[in-house]
Amino acid sequence: MNLDRIERDILVHAPAERVWAKLVEFFWVDDGGRRGTEPRAGERFVASSREWGEFPITIEKSEPHRYLAYRWASAFAGEEPDEGNSTLVEFTLADEADGTRLKVVETGFASLPEEHRSRAFEDNSGGWTSQLDVLRKSVEG
Repeated sequence: MNLDRIERDILVHAPAERVWAKLVEFFWVDDGGRRGTEPRAGERFVASSREWGEFPITIEKSEPHRYLAYRWASAFAGEEPDEGNSTLVEFTLADEADGTRLKVVETGFASLPEEHRSRAFEDNSGGWTSQLDVLRKSVEG
C-alpha cells in the first residue's frame, strides 16, 4: 500500500464549468467562502472551517475548468505550508459523455513528520471520498 498518494475520482453529471465553480469555492473546508473568485498561481489565502480550523493554502497552478493544484498543511491547522509539513493536492477535470470526471490526487505524506504521517493519510483518504460526494451532490442538486 502506497502511504504517500491518495487518488479519488467521481463522475459529476454537470459541465466542467459548474464543477469548477463549486471546486474553487474550496467547498470542503472554506464553507463556500470564496464564491466568485478564480485562483491564481502564487495566491495565498486561509481557508476556514468551523469544524476543522484554519488552513493556509498556496495555489501552485490553475487552469480554469481543467486543473487546480495547491499546497496545504492539513495535519497542522494554522501553519503555513512548507517542505516539511505540507502535501500537494491536484484536481483534474475531464469531459465525459455523462458529465465531468473530477479526479483528486494528494501526494507528499512521506515527507511529513513520522508521528503525523499515518493519521494525516488516513484522515485525508476518507475525507476526499466524502467530500467529492458532497461536491457531486451540491453541483447536481
